[in-house]
Amino acid sequence: MDITRIDQIIDDHNAEQSSLIQILLDIQAEHHWLPKQALDRVAEKLDVPMNRIQHITTFYKAFSQVPKGRHQIHVCMGTACHVRGAQRVLDTISDATRIKAGETDAELKFSLETVNCLGCCALGPVMVVDGEYHGNVAPAQAADVLKNYE
Repeated sequence: MDITRIDQIIDDHNAEQSSLIQILLDIQAEHHWLPKQALDRVAEKLDVPMNRIQHITTFYKAFSQVPKGRHQIHVCMGTACHVRGAQRVLDTISDATRIKAGETDAELKFSLETVNCLGCCALGPVMVVDGEYHGNVAPAQAADVLKNYE
């Protein structure tokens, strides 16, 4: 991990404590997680207690303190998607990536998560890969979608 890059992200936000969440989001966007060394540097440079940073990074689901894959897969398990076959889509993705929901593969290529609703119920079942929505996806299509990501 490049400490000078962490410093640059902090400096981009004028090292302001009020920018703490955005600084953490920017660090995570680059590393796909929040390494302890980065959190220590943020605490030092912003003069923020580590327990405040830990509180924020554990409260918000958007943050991860464990390594995540380069590609984030989210499968909606909300009611509309569930009744349209979301579980079969999830099972297909799990088989294709060899990981279960909440896990990351050993190569750090994919992380798989389930969500309760993505707000596009008419398109169910829905999967999102790196922010790209795939609606009305059949289980066989789900595995094909993943082939487009490295």
